[in-house]
Amino acid sequence: MIKYFDFEYGIELLEKKYSSLDSNDSKNIEILNKKKEQLFTKIYSNLSPWQKVQVARHSNRPHTIDFINLIFDDVIFLHGDKKFADDNAIVGGFAKISEKSLIIIGTEKGNSMDSRLKHNFGMAKPEGYRKAQRLMKLAEKFNLPIVTFVDTAGAFPGKEAEERGQSESIANSILLSLKVKSPIISIIIGEGGSGGAIGLATADRVLMLQHAIYSVISPEGCASILWRNTSFTQKAAENLKLTSEDCYKLKIIDEIIEEVPGGAHRFQEEQALILKKSIIKNLESVSNISIDELLTTRNEKYLNITSNI
Repeated sequence: MIKYFDFEYGIELLEKKYSSLDSNDSKNIEILNKKKEQLFTKIYSNLSPWQKVQVARHSNRPHTIDFINLIFDDVIFLHGDKKFADDNAIVGGFAKISEKSLIIIGTEKGNSMDSRLKHNFGMAKPEGYRKAQRLMKLAEKFNLPIVTFVDTAGAFPGKEAEERGQSESIANSILLSLKVKSPIISIIIGEGGSGGAIGLATADRVLMLQHAIYSVISPEGCASILWRNTSFTQKAAENLKLTSEDCYKLKIIDEIIEEVPGGAHRFQEEQALILKKSIIKNLESVSNISIDELLTTRNEKYLNITSNI
């Protein structure tokens, strides 16, 4: 069952009316469908930053595993960092897209209470980032491109994570991403929060779903620090420049992937098809560039990124 936002009141009314119609009433069904499509387009083309935050966090929004299942073939998940444990907040392994082999890595939030607990709500610990590093090295060894999916509020801030070297593991993931001899495509599919996101989003091409968000801190965290009051959350969202449009203007990302009107949480399969086409296009683009040139451009991109902000 879809959860409606307060700005979707008109859609909720239409869908309730739709459900009350006789299945044989094709004329009125068609009229309502057209009205709903028009309303989806009107609402979702004018979302505020805070509304985009809400959409990015929708419980039905497709997560990494959903997109993996819908986009890739012959997926083989790999586990563990070979040092401490297997962190389920980060998943990854071998896969194929259009008969081409690659390595996939991504943060996974889970979509039920049990799976969210299993995946720690997408908040990775040091062993998760070390697993990602192990997969990147495998990609380099077998000359495979890397595709990463980012959907996390941030890395896990717990005491045990800090004791095991949380900041060091994220820093090493960024460092390895800058020097690994494999093309990297990264996609922000939901939340891209803080250093926990950058650990998997240092890439040759950074793509972002239209209603995803990417920021150094959550709006709630920003409001509590700057105003010491979370009632300023919406104001914080506006000032953080966290939307895909803002990130594109600031040259933090390279491409905005259009979402189906109504949001990816309503049309997962359609959204996966759009995303698949973009991944294939970008993989073909980077495959025509030499590794030396990719590495040089990749490093320059992140060394100079602050000049665009």
